[in-house]
Amino acid sequence: MLDSRPTPSRGQALRGNDVRGCFVSFMPVILWSDALVFLLLAACGAVTWYVRRQEHLLLPWRRVAQSSVAMVSLLVLSLFLLVGGLDTLHYRVALQDNNGDRTVYSPEVLSVFDKLVEPLRLHTEKTYSAPLAVTLYAKESITDAQGRVVREYPRLQYGGAHLSDAAQRDGDVVQRALMGAASGVVLALLLFFVANFKARRAVVVATLILAALIGMTMNLAAVYHVLGTDKVGQDVLYLALKSIRTGLIIGTVTTLVTLPLALFLGVAAGYFRGWVDDVIQYVYTVLSSIPSVLLIAAAVLMMQVTIDTHPGWFDTAAARADLRLVFLCLILGMTSWTGLCRLLRGETLKLREMEYIQAAQSFGVSSLRILSRHIMPNVMHIILIALVMDFSALVLAEAVLSYVGVGVDPSMISFGTMINGARLEMAREPMVWWALVAAFGFMLVLVLAANLFADAVRDAFDPRLNRT
Repeated sequence: MLDSRPTPSRGQALRGNDVRGCFVSFMPVILWSDALVFLLLAACGAVTWYVRRQEHLLLPWRRVAQSSVAMVSLLVLSLFLLVGGLDTLHYRVALQDNNGDRTVYSPEVLSVFDKLVEPLRLHTEKTYSAPLAVTLYAKESITDAQGRVVREYPRLQYGGAHLSDAAQRDGDVVQRALMGAASGVVLALLLFFVANFKARRAVVVATLILAALIGMTMNLAAVYHVLGTDKVGQDVLYLALKSIRTGLIIGTVTTLVTLPLALFLGVAAGYFRGWVDDVIQYVYTVLSSIPSVLLIAAAVLMMQVTIDTHPGWFDTAAARADLRLVFLCLILGMTSWTGLCRLLRGETLKLREMEYIQAAQSFGVSSLRILSRHIMPNVMHIILIALVMDFSALVLAEAVLSYVGVGVDPSMISFGTMINGARLEMAREPMVWWALVAAFGFMLVLVLAANLFADAVRDAFDPRLNRT
């Protein structure tokens, strides 16, 4: 059913403006998760601007830049962030105009990433096909040239359709892979030369390897399903790439809830002690005693009932699924701040007894200034390492929650929904393994890169390891 309504006004932030050009007419859409991502980016920009003006804050990041492992990990994370960022820019296409006073928009919410990889999204097959295959994964009854009904593997509609004979596939795959890898390496070297790029040897080698892999994948994906297709014929590579945004949203937006609670309560409990410490300890001890999975499941199910009873709140299915995603982030944030709070409390208790803190108190320095100038810089390494490690844990938690049915909306593509869909595929004969392997591989690279970067940040920010 099409959504027909007057063109929105200029001030409607969550629905966007009607943008019309010579070739396309569309309406930008800002979902709730998009707004939170933009808020997080603005906060990161403000923090970056402030850090660049403070030499003592900039010095640890220079140490991070000197680490080859950190820079390679950051390079990999940047690719994931790029895909997630492009997938956060949403819009709806205008289908038709009625005398210029009313515009009908498609109910499907697309993103800039969907437009860039449109062939992957639209080239769907009948059902399963293996990676780089030119035929379906199971035999079907087809009629041959002589009119006989035989059991054979039917050719795919898009995968390898440029080949006249399926036997040509192996040579064509090798040729396209080599050409794509060479193109990626040449383009990377050209960018190095134009930008006069200077970096460590490990970073240069990692960049060339990633450029070769990306070039090879792009060249093969133009005519093949690189990671195969799922039960309904969707390209698994497209599903894996679309899952990146969901994982990043879960891992980053949740920090908007976790960080303020853990930082404020943990430092306050450790510094002020007394009844303040007792109350905060009681709160996070009680919350930690509740099984988090049951609490999350109860909250998500209550939210789902509210969504089902108020369908008028949403004009698209994407908005409905997005609200559940945002609510899941809030619930995860409310249940995951206790660990960081306990760490910050313990570290603050230790710092409070240091000589320079007691000297500042003796000279009448205000508690706010002591906390901002002496306590915060010395617990920053704990905050950073905990947040990055929590990011990895939250990405994995989404997969587990979606697997048990209390995660993101089933219509939203995520690593968890891919793993849940592969549950029955692994038990069939012949086994369909590539969807599970694709989700596992992308999650492994994302979490591993985040953990390696977190280790480098910890080493750079820990004042006990850096005395110079």
